[in-house]
Amino acid sequence: HQGYIKRTPSDSYKSQKRGGRGVTGLSTKEEDFPKDIFVTSTHNQLMFFTTKGKVYMKKCYTLPEGSRTAKGSAIVNVLDLDGDEKVSAVFPVTDMEADIDLLMVTKMGTVKKTPLSEYQNIRQNGIIAMNIREGDELIAVIRTNGNDDILLGTHDGMSIVFHENEVRRVGRTSFGVRGITLRD
Repeated sequence: HQGYIKRTPSDSYKSQKRGGRGVTGLSTKEEDFPKDIFVTSTHNQLMFFTTKGKVYMKKCYTLPEGSRTAKGSAIVNVLDLDGDEKVSAVFPVTDMEADIDLLMVTKMGTVKKTPLSEYQNIRQNGIIAMNIREGDELIAVIRTNGNDDILLGTHDGMSIVFHENEVRRVGRTSFGVRGITLRD
């Protein structure tokens, strides 16, 4: 959660039988916790979406390798991030399928749906995944397949549910549409 990343061979973990105490899978600082854990091949790619609306792509084997208990390396050493830019979503990609969409949600309630195939050629310093308005930031990115219901919830417990077909596909650099109206 604090911005560290590592890759570890899956054979350093083993299945636990009934009972037992388990083993430490990751050492962290006091207020830190693991946010995302993926099982993937080293030849696959990881997509990193940031709060400023940029996307970066790295091959898994280029990420720093660490032992099972290692903390990992700071993600700012792996990606070319701006000063106050943070990673808001990460997921592995095996191939750029045309029927998979990415649904992006901002802090101010804007949503945007873009085909995954729009992100095939990503430069080393990243590309714009979504234009973000002043004072807003990208908080979530999920993969959808065309048949999903989307639930957006606010900090105060209000929510809205809609089918993803109600959000039309748009280009990579567009702003998106209003997903939920927030109170002051």
